[in-house]
Amino acid sequence: MNSLTYKGYIGKILRVNLTDGTWSDFSLTDELVEKYIGGAGLAARILYDELEPGVDPLSPENKAIFLTGPVNGTMIPAASRVGLYAKSPLTNSFFHSSAGGHFGAELKYAGYDGIILEGASEKPVYLFIDEGNVELRDASHLWGLDSNTVQHEMHEELGSEEIHIAAIGPAGENLVRFACVICGCRALGRGGLGAVLGSKKVKAVAVRGQGSVEVPDMRKMRLLLDELFAKFNANPSTSEIMPRYGTPVLVNANNTLGMFGHNNWQDEFYTESEGLSGETMRKQLVKRDKSCFACPARCSKFSIVGEGQNEGCCVEGPEYEDIFSLGSMCGHNNLDVVAAGERLCDDIGVDAIEAGVSIAFAMECYEKGLITDKETDGIELRFGRDDLILPLIEKMGRREGNLGNLLAEGVKRASEQVGQGSEFFAMQNKGLTFPGHSARGMPGFALGYATGPRGASHHDSRPTGERTGLVKRDTIEGKGEYTARINHLNILTDSMIVCHLPEAIWGPLDITDNVVRCLNAVTGMDLTLDQARKTAERIWNMIRMFSVREGYRREHDTLPGRFMEEPIKTGPSKGMVISREMLDYMLDQYYEFRGWDKETGVPTREKLEELGLEDLTEDAANL
Repeated sequence: MNSLTYKGYIGKILRVNLTDGTWSDFSLTDELVEKYIGGAGLAARILYDELEPGVDPLSPENKAIFLTGPVNGTMIPAASRVGLYAKSPLTNSFFHSSAGGHFGAELKYAGYDGIILEGASEKPVYLFIDEGNVELRDASHLWGLDSNTVQHEMHEELGSEEIHIAAIGPAGENLVRFACVICGCRALGRGGLGAVLGSKKVKAVAVRGQGSVEVPDMRKMRLLLDELFAKFNANPSTSEIMPRYGTPVLVNANNTLGMFGHNNWQDEFYTESEGLSGETMRKQLVKRDKSCFACPARCSKFSIVGEGQNEGCCVEGPEYEDIFSLGSMCGHNNLDVVAAGERLCDDIGVDAIEAGVSIAFAMECYEKGLITDKETDGIELRFGRDDLILPLIEKMGRREGNLGNLLAEGVKRASEQVGQGSEFFAMQNKGLTFPGHSARGMPGFALGYATGPRGASHHDSRPTGERTGLVKRDTIEGKGEYTARINHLNILTDSMIVCHLPEAIWGPLDITDNVVRCLNAVTGMDLTLDQARKTAERIWNMIRMFSVREGYRREHDTLPGRFMEEPIKTGPSKGMVISREMLDYMLDQYYEFRGWDKETGVPTREKLEELGLEDLTEDAANL
């Protein structure tokens, strides 16, 4: 294999063996980055090659990989992300989660494109990378602390506030299946990857560096940056809407269309939504706007609860998804509680989406008589009880009592324990709960949910095309190709790694020249638009092969019974539903466009060979 000649990369990944406390460098090559770019693509290849099929996600045999992409650490707008990758304890398959902030850029400045954590330590440790120097330090004194306190303690211990830290809270230590990792104030939120770090006894990773990222031609880079920043400034989404309201602008946007789930998705038109809206949040909570590294959008909000029981609570947020999960899904519109709930989720270290949807699931089970006071530890679970949100987050994060232990397993496993038909309204796919965007109201997006390798992720597909009217949402025709092309846009940007939120710039319906020019300018590659799309397709098939090797087939590309059998009850989208027949029709379209076997959903030998994945054909044949 060739050595790495492309720019934008540091050229090496740190491999840390936690079992024996040693480390070494994993060198990148031209072939690897040409085929998989970085981020999600590169992580999928490494984990496919290095993990045995069927490995327990919480065993030492699993690996956790922090990765950047080639554009991170440059001034490409929205290139702020860092990714974390592993086999998920929620989904039992490849999972990628990313977070904004500054950790990704700092990791590259510290001398590495990424970190592979393998094995498991006997005692709590943290990893410190300082200007290329590597240390594994004892973290016993930090074990049990929340993620915010950990970061303060480590800044004091390491003597600098400029060190960037990714840490788990008590939920990761307790192997809560949806534990997250907190980077500053941003979350590597979904998939339970905090539990993977907890199983390895890794409390935190800290990085500090003063290095740089080299590009082939700085003059051309500056011209491209001028053009990109002008596009950000000219687009209303990135210059006006996101800077003012952030993601909570979607509360009114979705509810106006009748696609804002509440009471565990029993309906999608919430008459009390204004209390949760971005406009209300701006008046009630927001103190200033914040930006991630190299991003002009300033979509993050620094908020403080001004009165009541949670007075003084500070949070970076709340974001739309957490307003949905901790608010409307649980039947209330108390924005102060949502803000405090999001902060508690970050501190204790749980995915706020999974936490809120788990609470909503438990509330419906209780109201239907499927669980009793014995299973709830005497708590009367009712929709609308905003006083329960914070105590239940604590219970889940610490696995306290019968209810905390049940919900800490995630909605899929909780519904399997409850039984009695509760799987019908267990709002998950492949183990991951649905976020705050409608499946019933957007057929193409529903198909994306069903086929997504992560399960119900709104970042495998995207709702934007159908939600904004760029694509009709009253038809299922053409949704196979539509969904696949958005898959490719998302996985390429997740491999570079850039934030999806400026999708008006990057897409939003397919990979565009804006994305490809960024990649070429930073690396010196000379990809055409068609070649970039083929690269994305290769990565998507690589990830699909990981899933099918773990046992996933067409029957797992599905939706909860509620979305397929209960039409939306009220509001502008009343009557919309994704029936089993509709989904099957779209699945056929999707598999046909992809060149996958329609009966099984497995990529064909011909497709794998076309994409340069010949080494996977034997695995496909033996499945």
